[in-house]
Amino acid sequence: MKFSHATIEKNATLMLVLSLIVVSIGGIVEIAPLFYMQNTIEKVEGVRPYAPLELAGRNVYVREGCYNCHSQMIRPMRDEVERYGHYSLAAESMYDHPFQWGSKRTGPDLARVGQRYSNDWHVQHLIDPRSVVPESIMPPYAFLLDKKVRTDDIVAHLRAQQAVGVPYTDEMIEAAAEDLKAQADPDADWDGLLARYPKAQTGDFDGDPSQLTEMDALVAYLQMIGTLVDFSAYRAEENYR
Repeated sequence: MKFSHATIEKNATLMLVLSLIVVSIGGIVEIAPLFYMQNTIEKVEGVRPYAPLELAGRNVYVREGCYNCHSQMIRPMRDEVERYGHYSLAAESMYDHPFQWGSKRTGPDLARVGQRYSNDWHVQHLIDPRSVVPESIMPPYAFLLDKKVRTDDIVAHLRAQQAVGVPYTDEMIEAAAEDLKAQADPDADWDGLLARYPKAQTGDFDGDPSQLTEMDALVAYLQMIGTLVDFSAYRAEENYR
């Protein structure tokens, strides 16, 4: 039995059934292959889990709602790339729970802010944003200098991250409390820390090495964002492929 377009268009029930069939087939074709893939995100060399201090700083970033004004996702468009740097890769956020992509840009995108400014600049900017960016409408976060970072829950935090797929090893978890303190200690031995977390920024972050504050943690996190991938090597690999 043949159906003309007119027959289908005049029969609402028939059109609904056929539409559902077409959508179901398309959905199966697109979704079914994903069940046979171990990971839908292409791994990129250099991407690693957050060091304990960076993770603590990220928690401060999320707690204070920084994502409400700052995205961390550079789109692959010329104006964005020229302003902020190489477009964001999915792999850069593969250990984020939750990710910080965002779409709101009351302030600039922060996907490549790491090492763009000095620690002193970040601290001053957080204490009094308008002292370094006169037109800024960002609120001050000077109180972070007086809030000590919690160290008693970092091991449990890494275990929770491990449970959802972040590849923290047992060695990383056992050393978490020590690594958290060592990263901001200018007199610490950083060899073990850097072996576990390559490219981690080390040393005093908030200008006061006598105490470990949330300012230390937040600046450590900011200084790491977007610095793990060697994009000169990544571009060369892309061109080769």
